Amino acid sequence: MDLYLENKTVIVTGASKGLGKAIAMELAKEDAFVFISSRTESTLKEAAKEIIETTGNENVHYVTCDMKDKNQIERLINEVKKKRETVDVLINNAGGPPAGGFLDMDEADWYHAFEQNLLSVVRMTKAVIPYMKKQQEGRIVNITSSSIKQSIDQLILSNTMRPGVLGLTKSLAQEFAPYNILVNTVGPGMIETDRTIELNRAWAKEKGIDAEELMKEATEKIPMKRYGQPDEFAKMVVFLASGANTYITGQGLVVDGALVKAL
Repeated sequence: MDLYLENKTVIVTGASKGLGKAIAMELAKEDAFVFISSRTESTLKEAAKEIIETTGNENVHYVTCDMKDKNQIERLINEVKKKRETVDVLINNAGGPPAGGFLDMDEADWYHAFEQNLLSVVRMTKAVIPYMKKQQEGRIVNITSSSIKQSIDQLILSNTMRPGVLGLTKSLAQEFAPYNILVNTVGPGMIETDRTIELNRAWAKEKGIDAEELMKEATEKIPMKRYGQPDEFAKMVVFLASGANTYITGQGLVVDGALVKAL
């Protein structure tokens, strides 16, 4: 299937590792012109190098950016503008907020999660929409969590902010559909990333059990009896971000091996 991504300008945030890097990798395989960002230059530079070496696509560039900082987001967009005339695809991705229950969080935690996981999506989207409107085409995919469908224990911040992104997705999809701008949200279930391992360790410590034992227990709850891999998740995102997707918009999808039971 031709995904019509060759030479398309793509921005992937939070792409130095995990799901963001996996998505950037798949986009680079489709010969897109890819810009990746994250806060840490050393890991970002290494990710760009790995993507180029793996895919043979030399058009992979990196720009450091803290998704909580409005000025850095503006700088990211300006750096893209120096090399490209437009933005065709935006993948909004940012690291998940800290784990914990309601009483564990103070106001600073709430503001941090809001800026990183909801307001960053608003700011990035607002920055690229004018380009997409002008060319009468665009794709935006927001990366969230399976908490858009079913709340997750001890992830109060994610359970609050992620559904907010889905609400935004629905509104954007309806407002910009006349311009052929398709907007979707994709939430990972148990995908084997650094973030998942980090959460497993935190939960295991809280329960007083070994992290590997907890992971084994979690695996048994997944109908497919295994964790998903980042590239499996990335392929769904890339399809939604591509020209092959012509009618799917305003949706909240989960890639979870049938783990989530909610409709």
